[in-house]
Amino acid sequence: MNETSSQVGTPELPESPESLVKELARNGRAAQRILARASDAEKSAALRAAATAIRRAKGGILEANAKDVAAGEASGLSGAMLDRLRLDDVRLEAIASAIENVASLPDPVGDEIDRSIAPAGMTLVRRRIPIGLIGIIYESRPNVTADAAALCLRSGNAALLRGGSEAVHSNRALHAAFVEGVASAGLPADAIQLLPTQDRAAVGAMLKAAGLIDMIVPRGGKGLVARVQADARVPVLAHLDGICHTYIHTDAQPEMARDIAVNAKMRRTGICGAMETLLIDAAFPAAREVISALLDSGCVLRGDARACAIDPRIAAASAEDWDTEYLDAVLSIAIVDGLDQAMDHIANHSSGHTDAIVTADAEVAGRFLAEVDSAIVMHNASSQFADGGEFGLGAEIGIATGRLHARGPVALEGLTTYKWQVLGSGQARA
Repeated sequence: MNETSSQVGTPELPESPESLVKELARNGRAAQRILARASDAEKSAALRAAATAIRRAKGGILEANAKDVAAGEASGLSGAMLDRLRLDDVRLEAIASAIENVASLPDPVGDEIDRSIAPAGMTLVRRRIPIGLIGIIYESRPNVTADAAALCLRSGNAALLRGGSEAVHSNRALHAAFVEGVASAGLPADAIQLLPTQDRAAVGAMLKAAGLIDMIVPRGGKGLVARVQADARVPVLAHLDGICHTYIHTDAQPEMARDIAVNAKMRRTGICGAMETLLIDAAFPAAREVISALLDSGCVLRGDARACAIDPRIAAASAEDWDTEYLDAVLSIAIVDGLDQAMDHIANHSSGHTDAIVTADAEVAGRFLAEVDSAIVMHNASSQFADGGEFGLGAEIGIATGRLHARGPVALEGLTTYKWQVLGSGQARA
């Protein structure tokens, strides 16, 4: 397979998915060694060239997308899925602009994390380096093809992409334009490869490619992420659920509490940072007003007995509701007796994604921020801010809720690891 054989046309595929993934991974690792020594300016130029190539290929990309949308309509995809799939002039320009934004971000590769002197006198330096070859498995959204490719290339990583069948034509067209731009700028096209088959067995081969693929990032629904986490023999960076809580403490400012609660749930109900459970302190004086605002905004509430007693429009919650990511205008609500009970509820039901407290008491807020063990904890802010762009990271490849490597929005720095550099002056260990 030559430098661009996995990028354009229809290559002759190896006989088995395992052979295909092995071949692509070897090509990607070879390209990554070149990418790892590329300068900041070279990587930035390649990304800007990729954005230009996508703009130039607009007609072909939109034509390919129209095929995917037509197939999706024929197969009965939901309106929400079709909206995620559909591209137009505005969305395509947003994709190109996002690539250019990544090109303008500071390059983390080579950054010195810290420096110290060892007891034997050597200088010890920890320096950021790329992770290597990253496999990204995603569904529905063709913009992920460009976003993931840009973040990986900027951080010196090669990528092996596997998009969903719903967007197969869109992904191939976007990918072909992206790598055309990268190659025109002098970097290897095989640094960003797209799996040239939708065979599910190829996904299984990616998940088992330990030693070839360094990390897997799943982007999609719970079913996809659960399968990846269950089957992978490669480290996985992901979150399974976004069961996010907001706790309104007794000292919360009522208007602030109301506005944050409505925004955290209703701004966009289908994102992973949307609030799924609201906890209201029994001593908070404006519980009825917050509940009414949510109901009036069109939200369905499912509550415990004390919540149901506040407003008859609240339905009784089942045991399953407290562990459900609705991704819809549905919200669980419980009345709690103080901070400790709220944190106990979060510890038992949170998915470790994002949890927030609304209070004017700094000491209470400090305990919440220190003791709630989630990737993102917030004070007096909507959980809808759980997003790499809102954190000033420029872009993110996903949200991670694990305890190793990276947590929360994973952007360029999260796509690096580090090495120790030991600078001696002739030391020999006794």
